[in-house]
Amino acid sequence: MPMTDAVQSHNLESQILEFTLNGQTVRLSAVSPTMTLLQYLQQSGRSGTKEGCGDGDCGACTVAVMGQDAQGKPTYHAINSCLIPIGAIAGRTVITVESLAEAERLHPVQAAMVETGGSQCGYCTPGFIMSLFAAYYGADGAIPDETVEGNLCRCTGYLPIRRAAQQLSQQLTQPDPATPRDRFSAQLANYAAPRNDFAYISPTERFYRPTQLQTALELLHQYPDAVVLAGGTDLGLDLSHRRRSFPTIIALEAIPELQEIQQLENSFSIGASVSLSHLKTKLHGYFPSLDEMLVWFAAQQVRNRATMGGNLATASPIGDLPPVLLALDAIVELVSLDGVRRVPIAEFFTGYRKTVLQPGELIRSIEIPTTLTPETTQRHSQSYKIGKRGTDDISIVAAAFTIDLDAHNTIVHARLAYGGVAATPIRAIAIEQDLIGQPWTRETVRACKPRLHDCFTPLSDLRGSAHYRKTLVANLFEKFFIDMGGR
Repeated sequence: MPMTDAVQSHNLESQILEFTLNGQTVRLSAVSPTMTLLQYLQQSGRSGTKEGCGDGDCGACTVAVMGQDAQGKPTYHAINSCLIPIGAIAGRTVITVESLAEAERLHPVQAAMVETGGSQCGYCTPGFIMSLFAAYYGADGAIPDETVEGNLCRCTGYLPIRRAAQQLSQQLTQPDPATPRDRFSAQLANYAAPRNDFAYISPTERFYRPTQLQTALELLHQYPDAVVLAGGTDLGLDLSHRRRSFPTIIALEAIPELQEIQQLENSFSIGASVSLSHLKTKLHGYFPSLDEMLVWFAAQQVRNRATMGGNLATASPIGDLPPVLLALDAIVELVSLDGVRRVPIAEFFTGYRKTVLQPGELIRSIEIPTTLTPETTQRHSQSYKIGKRGTDDISIVAAAFTIDLDAHNTIVHARLAYGGVAATPIRAIAIEQDLIGQPWTRETVRACKPRLHDCFTPLSDLRGSAHYRKTLVANLFEKFFIDMGGR
């Protein structure tokens, strides 16, 4: 198979896919690298991990994968095994529910669920167990409330499960000094992140995971029809339901340059492959609208894999992050073998599921400015997501607003951005312009509500009617005014 000299020098090609599963080395050959991890677990007789929806919504398929937290400390990440191709597991360590107990001795997470009666029919229980397992080793003193938000139980209810989490939190905050370190803690202590380029070549498919951006660009040049994999939480839907074939996949998650968050003089630069769980931790407190949206962006299992670059590149009109980035005037940095170009986020989306990305081009980073408009003495910024479920649900309408005020409470800068109301994430530009110079008062806000109501022509679907969406567009801006202390 021909390859460029630069790619050959990285010794990428292999016909063996190897990873660690429950302490045992697994070596596979002649299998599809796009088979999901869940499909492999089921086919290999490991039936503890369940399939519920196959969309990453129910959490029944949750497993733990060893990785690093936002500070670089080894930890276990809970992920949806139905969304991750097995090629992305190469060189990594996976834990499933079958390996937690030792003989007749339950793991503390399992014991807590038994003692509190946290399981009834049992089908969803392994997913809950694995979410709590990951939090048990990654919690800083207590298990966060959002730990099991990505796991659904339709029989018992959450109260006994929350009691199990509380019991585990008490163990973590009041540890027994006589309790020895278990084998899972020892695994973390010996963790080493995969650092080598990897490729698995099956008879019909190629899966590449380079560690250098230059290599990724050369591969993309060599295979212009290749699919780029960031977190894979969107692509994973096609893999899970076998709706499409992908002869060549280039995964970006092992490229350090794409994993960096840098604080520059007047902005933050966010690598395209930074996971949203890391982003949620490392940028907390800098951008209130981003903080708020990340709370409602899916669930922990999805945030552990999803990336900002992937969320933009899919160009979904109901993506959660684009309205926030539009309201913050973000800039998308694109890179190819021909060089780098910077595109304002307002110019990035060109149509339904279409962007300005050219063949051979990748998103390298997203830059969010931290400077304020001249004369600004106060900035109001917030985001909203309306869906049928609190988290892990598709938006009916998403909105993000930024208003800068001068010393006289006059609007000097306005951004009103929405998702779910057009073929692309979009701003109400005409209304933004008319707000400049107006006082930030209830009268000003209410005066523009009728225009906001008729600003877009959304579709009606199962999630909501066009009229409902138009009403949300207007009412969310008034809610923003009230939430910011307006009277």
